[in-house]
Amino acid sequence: MFETLFTPNLSVETNVSIRPRKGVIIGAGQVGMACAYSMMIQNCFDELILQDTQTERLQGEVMDLMHGVPFVAPVEVKAGTVADVGQNADLVIITAGASQKPGESRLDLVVRNVAIFESLIADVVKYCPNAMLLIVSNPVDIMTYVTLKLSGFPAARVIGSGTVLDSARFRTLLAHKMGIDPHSVHAYIIGEHGDSEVPVWSKVNIAGMPLYDRENSPAPDNAELDEISERVKNAGYEILKRKGSTSYAIGLAATEIVKAILHGQERVLTVSSLVNDFYGIRDVCLSLPSVVNEKGVIKTVNLALNEIEQRQLIHSAKILRDIFDTLAL
Repeated sequence: MFETLFTPNLSVETNVSIRPRKGVIIGAGQVGMACAYSMMIQNCFDELILQDTQTERLQGEVMDLMHGVPFVAPVEVKAGTVADVGQNADLVIITAGASQKPGESRLDLVVRNVAIFESLIADVVKYCPNAMLLIVSNPVDIMTYVTLKLSGFPAARVIGSGTVLDSARFRTLLAHKMGIDPHSVHAYIIGEHGDSEVPVWSKVNIAGMPLYDRENSPAPDNAELDEISERVKNAGYEILKRKGSTSYAIGLAATEIVKAILHGQERVLTVSSLVNDFYGIRDVCLSLPSVVNEKGVIKTVNLALNEIEQRQLIHSAKILRDIFDTLAL
């Protein structure tokens, strides 16, 4: 019946095709669905596959998204796995993992999430051997390192969402304090996405003007700055306590990373990736301002940190390295 509505265009060359942009999101919980929605409305993929063990709920999520397609750029959303409809994806985003409970640190999730990843990564490697991998699951630096070791992929192609969200929170709080738009504030959180993260106060600038210079560097016991740093660090815990999970902002943060990869934007983002020689830090996945394009993390900004920031970053790396050393990978 429906076929009679159309007449074939005989001038079309059937052997010519443009490969669609294809993505897989593994884990369709609050974070996975926030990523899916954000990436869908920002036209990241032509084909988006959602994978989750709760197949009935997954079908409902896919139906809900598909009903919104007439309002956005064309995209096909499917439920499935990397082993079936997700084969040869360009980008695999992993949000799967155990949920963080109130009072539980991100590092407390390690053992449970490592076991989950061991069951996932083999299929990703087998069916998406050329994909870029974006890890969003917490603790993200640990899980990025775990994925790197389990997959055997080049380090440039295994990226964690890192402190992209923390840096956004930092910029937002500073902007609110000064009564300006966050887009005009440039500020980084580096190191672990977690309790040992490092605010780089020495490099904060507003429209190119440094907040501090070498002669006017922030005091280590500045109460006003400490309050902002603590609010950034504890933001996830505060949201978790109030609504049970964080989702919207991390979905938007992951989308920024995806766009940088798919469009080769050469964006500087504080993603988590393998660090092998930065202030003596080696063989650790943590966040530094890095250039991201279609090849992954291609280079890292050589931040000149002050002595306090150096010590804090080395301490953050040691915390992560100690956790890595306990994992039997």
